[in-house]
Amino acid sequence: MASLKEIKTRIGSVKNTLKITSAMKMVASAKLHKAQTAIGNKLPYEQKLHRILAGLLQSDDLRDALKSELGFGGKNGKAPVVLQDVAVDELPSKTDVGRVALVVFSSNSSLCGAFNANIIRRFNDIIRQLSERGYSHEDIDVYAVGRKVAEAASKAGFVLAGDYSDMADKPSYDHASELATELIDSFSEGEVEQVVFLYNHFASTSSQPAVQENYLPLALHDYGTGSGPVDYILEPDPLSLVKELLPKVLFLKMYTVVLDANAAEHAARTVAMQIASDNAQDLISELTLAYNKGRQQEITAEILDLVGGTMA
Repeated sequence: MASLKEIKTRIGSVKNTLKITSAMKMVASAKLHKAQTAIGNKLPYEQKLHRILAGLLQSDDLRDALKSELGFGGKNGKAPVVLQDVAVDELPSKTDVGRVALVVFSSNSSLCGAFNANIIRRFNDIIRQLSERGYSHEDIDVYAVGRKVAEAASKAGFVLAGDYSDMADKPSYDHASELATELIDSFSEGEVEQVVFLYNHFASTSSQPAVQENYLPLALHDYGTGSGPVDYILEPDPLSLVKELLPKVLFLKMYTVVLDANAAEHAARTVAMQIASDNAQDLISELTLAYNKGRQQEITAEILDLVGGTMA
Protein backbone atom coordinates (compact mmCIF):
# COMPACT_ATOMS: atom_id res chain seq x y z
CA MET A 1 0.00 0.00 0.00
CA ALA A 2 1.25 3.48 -0.88
CA SER A 3 2.26 5.79 1.94
CA LEU A 4 0.13 8.77 2.90
CA LYS A 5 2.75 11.13 1.47
CA GLU A 6 2.65 9.36 -1.91
CA ILE A 7 -1.15 9.44 -1.97
CA LYS A 8 -1.18 13.15 -1.09
CA THR A 9 1.37 13.88 -3.81
CA ARG A 10 -0.71 11.98 -6.34
CA ILE A 11 -3.88 13.85 -5.31
CA GLY A 12 -2.06 17.14 -5.97
CA SER A 13 -0.86 15.88 -9.35
CA VAL A 14 -4.35 14.80 -10.42
CA LYS A 15 -5.81 18.14 -9.28
CA ASN A 16 -3.28 19.96 -11.48
CA THR A 17 -4.24 17.72 -14.39
CA LEU A 18 -7.91 18.46 -13.72
CA LYS A 19 -7.21 22.20 -13.99
CA ILE A 20 -5.60 21.64 -17.40
CA THR A 21 -8.36 19.40 -18.78
CA SER A 22 -11.07 21.76 -17.52
CA ALA A 23 -9.37 24.74 -19.17
CA MET A 24 -8.91 22.81 -22.43
CA LYS A 25 -12.57 21.82 -22.36
CA MET A 26 -13.64 25.45 -21.98
CA VAL A 27 -11.39 26.54 -24.85
CA ALA A 28 -12.57 23.70 -27.12
CA SER A 29 -16.20 24.45 -26.25
CA ALA A 30 -15.78 28.12 -27.20
CA LYS A 31 -14.08 27.16 -30.48
CA LEU A 32 -16.84 24.63 -31.17
CA HIS A 33 -19.51 27.29 -30.74
CA LYS A 34 -17.67 29.55 -33.18
CA ALA A 35 -17.22 26.69 -35.69
CA GLN A 36 -20.90 25.71 -35.42
CA THR A 37 -21.93 29.27 -36.16
CA ALA A 38 -19.61 29.44 -39.17
CA ILE A 39 -20.81 26.22 -40.77
CA GLY A 40 -24.43 26.99 -39.87
CA ASN A 41 -24.18 30.26 -41.79
CA LYS A 42 -22.34 28.75 -44.75
CA LEU A 43 -24.15 25.45 -45.35
CA PRO A 44 -27.57 26.81 -46.53
CA TYR A 45 -25.82 29.13 -48.99
CA GLU A 46 -23.71 26.31 -50.41
CA GLN A 47 -26.72 23.99 -50.74
CA LYS A 48 -28.75 26.67 -52.52
CA LEU A 49 -25.93 27.26 -55.03
CA HIS A 50 -25.80 23.50 -55.64
CA ARG A 51 -29.53 23.44 -56.39
CA ILE A 52 -29.28 26.37 -58.78
CA LEU A 53 -26.37 24.77 -60.61
CA ALA A 54 -28.17 21.42 -60.76
CA GLY A 55 -31.23 23.09 -62.19
CA LEU A 56 -29.22 24.88 -64.88
CA LEU A 57 -27.26 21.77 -65.85
CA GLN A 58 -30.36 19.71 -66.51
CA SER A 59 -29.87 20.97 -70.08
CA ASP A 60 -27.70 18.60 -72.16
CA ASP A 61 -26.76 21.42 -74.54
CA LEU A 62 -25.57 23.61 -71.69
CA ARG A 63 -23.45 20.79 -70.23
CA ASP A 64 -21.86 20.12 -73.62
CA ALA A 65 -21.21 23.82 -74.15
CA LEU A 66 -19.66 24.12 -70.70
CA LYS A 67 -17.38 21.17 -71.30
CA SER A 68 -16.31 22.53 -74.68
CA GLU A 69 -15.83 26.09 -73.40
CA LEU A 70 -13.84 25.29 -70.28
CA GLY A 71 -11.92 22.36 -71.69
CA PHE A 72 -12.90 20.06 -68.85
CA GLY A 73 -12.03 16.44 -69.33
CA GLY A 74 -8.48 16.76 -70.65
CA LYS A 75 -7.03 13.42 -71.68
CA ASN A 76 -9.82 11.39 -70.10
CA GLY A 77 -12.68 13.35 -71.65
CA LYS A 78 -14.76 13.31 -68.46
CA ALA A 79 -17.18 16.06 -67.52
CA PRO A 80 -16.70 18.04 -64.30
CA VAL A 81 -20.27 17.35 -63.15
CA VAL A 82 -22.56 14.36 -63.30
CA LEU A 83 -26.32 14.31 -62.77
CA GLN A 84 -26.94 10.57 -62.78
CA ASP A 85 -27.62 8.73 -59.56
CA VAL A 86 -24.13 7.67 -58.48
CA ALA A 87 -22.94 6.70 -55.00
CA VAL A 88 -21.09 9.57 -53.36
CA ASP A 89 -18.81 7.16 -51.50
CA GLU A 90 -18.07 4.78 -54.37
CA LEU A 91 -14.40 3.95 -54.93
CA PRO A 92 -13.28 3.47 -58.54
CA SER A 93 -11.39 0.58 -60.09
CA LYS A 94 -8.15 0.89 -62.02
CA THR A 95 -9.82 -0.15 -65.29
CA ASP A 96 -12.29 2.77 -65.06
CA VAL A 97 -10.21 5.51 -63.41
CA GLY A 98 -6.48 5.65 -63.95
CA ARG A 99 -5.48 8.01 -61.15
CA VAL A 100 -7.16 9.03 -57.89
CA ALA A 101 -6.58 11.94 -55.51
CA LEU A 102 -7.39 11.54 -51.82
CA VAL A 103 -7.91 14.66 -49.71
CA VAL A 104 -7.79 13.63 -46.05
CA PHE A 105 -8.65 15.91 -43.13
CA SER A 106 -7.35 15.50 -39.57
CA SER A 107 -6.13 17.72 -36.74
CA ASN A 108 -2.67 19.12 -36.09
CA SER A 109 -2.65 18.17 -32.40
CA SER A 110 -3.76 15.35 -30.14
CA LEU A 111 -6.00 15.23 -27.05
CA CYS A 112 -9.18 14.85 -29.12
CA GLY A 113 -10.11 11.27 -28.36
CA ALA A 114 -10.37 8.88 -31.30
CA PHE A 115 -10.79 11.74 -33.81
CA ASN A 116 -7.47 11.19 -35.60
CA ALA A 117 -7.31 7.44 -35.04
CA ASN A 118 -10.68 6.94 -36.76
CA ILE A 119 -9.76 8.96 -39.84
CA ILE A 120 -6.32 7.32 -40.14
CA ARG A 121 -7.90 3.88 -39.80
CA ARG A 122 -10.40 4.78 -42.55
CA PHE A 123 -7.58 6.17 -44.72
CA ASN A 124 -5.60 2.92 -44.43
CA ASP A 125 -8.76 0.96 -45.22
CA ILE A 126 -9.35 3.00 -48.39
CA ILE A 127 -5.74 2.49 -49.47
CA ARG A 128 -6.21 -1.25 -48.96
CA GLN A 129 -9.43 -1.23 -51.03
CA LEU A 130 -7.77 0.73 -53.81
CA SER A 131 -4.84 -1.69 -53.81
CA GLU A 132 -7.29 -4.56 -54.22
CA ARG A 133 -8.76 -2.70 -57.21
CA GLY A 134 -5.40 -2.53 -58.95
CA TYR A 135 -3.92 0.76 -57.70
CA SER A 136 -0.35 1.24 -56.57
CA HIS A 137 0.96 4.09 -54.40
CA GLU A 138 2.10 5.87 -57.56
CA ASP A 139 -1.52 5.96 -58.81
CA ILE A 140 -2.81 7.77 -55.70
CA ASP A 141 -2.19 11.44 -54.91
CA VAL A 142 -2.64 12.23 -51.21
CA TYR A 143 -3.42 15.75 -50.02
CA ALA A 144 -3.20 16.18 -46.24
CA VAL A 145 -5.15 18.79 -44.32
CA GLY A 146 -3.78 18.17 -40.83
CA ARG A 147 -0.39 17.14 -39.50
CA LYS A 148 -1.59 13.83 -38.02
CA VAL A 149 -2.76 12.44 -41.34
CA ALA A 150 0.32 13.85 -43.08
CA GLU A 151 2.49 11.81 -40.72
CA ALA A 152 0.31 8.72 -41.26
CA ALA A 153 0.51 9.06 -45.05
CA SER A 154 4.30 9.42 -44.92
CA LYS A 155 4.51 6.37 -42.69
CA ALA A 156 2.40 4.45 -45.23
CA GLY A 157 4.95 5.27 -47.94
CA PHE A 158 3.27 8.19 -49.71
CA VAL A 159 4.93 11.36 -50.92
CA LEU A 160 2.32 14.04 -50.29
CA ALA A 161 1.00 15.81 -53.37
CA GLY A 162 0.07 18.71 -51.09
CA ASP A 163 0.28 19.56 -47.40
CA TYR A 164 -2.33 22.06 -46.20
CA SER A 165 -1.95 21.42 -42.48
CA ASP A 166 -2.16 25.14 -41.64
CA MET A 167 -5.77 25.12 -42.80
CA ALA A 168 -6.74 22.55 -40.13
CA ASP A 169 -6.26 25.06 -37.31
CA LYS A 170 -7.35 28.20 -39.11
CA PRO A 171 -9.92 27.47 -41.86
CA SER A 172 -10.09 30.20 -44.46
CA TYR A 173 -11.88 30.56 -47.77
CA ASP A 174 -8.70 31.70 -49.49
CA HIS A 175 -6.71 28.60 -48.51
CA ALA A 176 -9.65 26.35 -49.34
CA SER A 177 -9.88 27.99 -52.76
CA GLU A 178 -6.17 27.37 -53.36
CA LEU A 179 -6.56 23.66 -52.68
CA ALA A 180 -9.76 23.49 -54.72
CA THR A 181 -8.05 25.25 -57.64
CA GLU A 182 -5.15 22.80 -57.55
CA LEU A 183 -7.53 19.83 -57.59
CA ILE A 184 -9.71 21.31 -60.35
CA ASP A 185 -6.66 22.01 -62.51
CA SER A 186 -5.40 18.44 -62.01
CA PHE A 187 -8.81 17.09 -62.94
CA SER A 188 -9.31 19.35 -65.97
CA GLU A 189 -5.85 18.50 -67.32
CA GLY A 190 -6.48 14.77 -66.92
CA GLU A 191 -3.78 14.25 -64.30
CA VAL A 192 -6.37 12.75 -61.93
CA GLU A 193 -9.75 11.32 -62.88
CA GLN A 194 -11.44 11.25 -59.50
CA VAL A 195 -11.03 13.25 -56.29
CA VAL A 196 -12.23 11.78 -52.99
CA PHE A 197 -12.69 13.54 -49.65
CA LEU A 198 -12.18 11.77 -46.33
CA TYR A 199 -13.11 13.72 -43.22
CA ASN A 200 -14.94 13.59 -39.89
CA HIS A 201 -18.45 15.00 -40.21
CA PHE A 202 -19.88 17.05 -37.36
CA ALA A 203 -23.16 15.22 -36.78
CA SER A 204 -23.43 16.30 -33.14
CA THR A 205 -21.22 17.08 -30.18
CA SER A 206 -21.01 13.37 -29.35
CA SER A 207 -20.87 11.99 -32.91
CA GLN A 208 -18.25 12.73 -35.59
CA PRO A 209 -18.38 9.83 -38.09
CA ALA A 210 -15.76 9.46 -40.80
CA VAL A 211 -17.24 10.37 -44.19
CA GLN A 212 -15.94 9.41 -47.64
CA GLU A 213 -17.30 11.60 -50.43
CA ASN A 214 -16.51 12.22 -54.09
CA TYR A 215 -15.51 15.79 -54.91
CA LEU A 216 -14.78 15.52 -58.62
CA PRO A 217 -16.59 14.78 -60.79
CA LEU A 218 -19.17 16.79 -58.86
CA ALA A 219 -22.35 14.74 -58.37
CA LEU A 220 -25.46 16.95 -58.38
CA HIS A 221 -28.11 14.23 -58.35
CA ASP A 222 -29.01 14.97 -54.73
CA TYR A 223 -29.83 18.56 -55.67
CA GLY A 224 -31.81 17.87 -58.86
CA THR A 225 -35.02 19.83 -59.35
CA GLY A 226 -36.82 17.58 -61.78
CA SER A 227 -36.41 15.80 -65.11
CA GLY A 228 -36.34 18.98 -67.20
CA PRO A 229 -34.44 22.27 -67.02
CA VAL A 230 -35.67 24.88 -64.55
CA ASP A 231 -37.24 27.95 -66.11
CA TYR A 232 -34.89 30.52 -64.60
CA ILE A 233 -34.78 34.13 -65.77
CA LEU A 234 -31.06 34.48 -66.43
CA GLU A 235 -28.83 37.47 -66.98
CA PRO A 236 -26.42 37.26 -68.75
CA ASP A 237 -26.63 34.10 -70.88
CA PRO A 238 -26.80 30.63 -69.20
CA LEU A 239 -23.29 29.58 -70.25
CA SER A 240 -21.65 32.67 -68.75
CA LEU A 241 -23.61 32.22 -65.56
CA VAL A 242 -22.68 28.53 -65.19
CA LYS A 243 -19.01 29.31 -65.93
CA GLU A 244 -19.11 31.75 -63.01
CA LEU A 245 -21.21 29.54 -60.74
CA LEU A 246 -19.37 26.21 -61.12
CA PRO A 247 -16.04 27.35 -59.57
CA LYS A 248 -17.93 29.03 -56.72
CA VAL A 249 -19.80 25.81 -55.98
CA LEU A 250 -16.57 23.80 -55.98
CA PHE A 251 -14.75 26.36 -53.81
CA LEU A 252 -17.65 26.53 -51.36
CA LYS A 253 -17.86 22.74 -51.19
CA MET A 254 -14.19 22.61 -50.20
CA TYR A 255 -14.60 25.38 -47.63
CA THR A 256 -17.71 23.76 -46.14
CA VAL A 257 -15.88 20.44 -45.70
CA VAL A 258 -12.97 22.26 -44.01
CA LEU A 259 -15.40 23.95 -41.61
CA ASP A 260 -17.21 20.66 -41.00
CA ALA A 261 -13.98 18.83 -40.14
CA ASN A 262 -12.88 21.72 -37.92
CA ALA A 263 -16.16 21.68 -35.99
CA ALA A 264 -15.87 17.90 -35.60
CA GLU A 265 -12.36 18.28 -34.16
CA HIS A 266 -13.48 20.80 -31.54
CA ALA A 267 -16.48 18.64 -30.65
CA ALA A 268 -14.25 15.59 -30.23
CA ARG A 269 -11.81 17.55 -28.06
CA THR A 270 -14.64 18.97 -25.93
CA VAL A 271 -15.99 15.48 -25.25
CA ALA A 272 -12.50 14.03 -24.64
CA MET A 273 -11.62 16.76 -22.14
CA GLN A 274 -14.99 16.38 -20.40
CA ILE A 275 -14.38 12.64 -20.01
CA ALA A 276 -10.83 13.32 -18.78
CA SER A 277 -12.12 15.84 -16.24
CA ASP A 278 -14.78 13.41 -15.00
CA ASN A 279 -12.18 10.65 -14.66
CA ALA A 280 -9.84 13.00 -12.78
CA GLN A 281 -12.61 13.93 -10.35
CA ASP A 282 -13.43 10.25 -9.78
CA LEU A 283 -9.75 9.48 -9.21
CA ILE A 284 -9.43 12.36 -6.73
CA SER A 285 -12.41 11.00 -4.81
CA GLU A 286 -10.89 7.51 -4.70
CA LEU A 287 -7.48 8.81 -3.61
CA THR A 288 -9.01 11.08 -0.99
CA LEU A 289 -10.94 8.12 0.42
CA ALA A 290 -7.75 6.01 0.47
CA TYR A 291 -5.87 8.87 2.16
CA ASN A 292 -8.54 9.28 4.82
CA LYS A 293 -8.59 5.54 5.49
CA GLY A 294 -4.81 5.48 5.80
CA ARG A 295 -4.84 8.51 8.08
CA GLN A 296 -7.53 6.93 10.24
CA GLN A 297 -5.50 3.76 10.52
CA GLU A 298 -2.45 5.75 11.65
CA ILE A 299 -4.49 7.59 14.26
CA THR A 300 -5.99 4.33 15.52
CA ALA A 301 -2.52 2.75 15.73
CA GLU A 302 -1.21 5.74 17.70
CA ILE A 303 -4.13 5.56 20.16
CA LEU A 304 -3.56 1.83 20.62
CA ASP A 305 0.11 2.48 21.32
CA LEU A 306 -0.76 5.13 23.90
CA VAL A 307 -3.33 2.91 25.58
CA GLY A 308 -0.94 -0.05 25.58
CA GLY A 309 1.83 2.07 27.12
CA THR A 310 -0.47 3.40 29.85
CA MET A 311 -1.66 -0.09 30.80
CA ALA A 312 1.91 -1.30 30.95
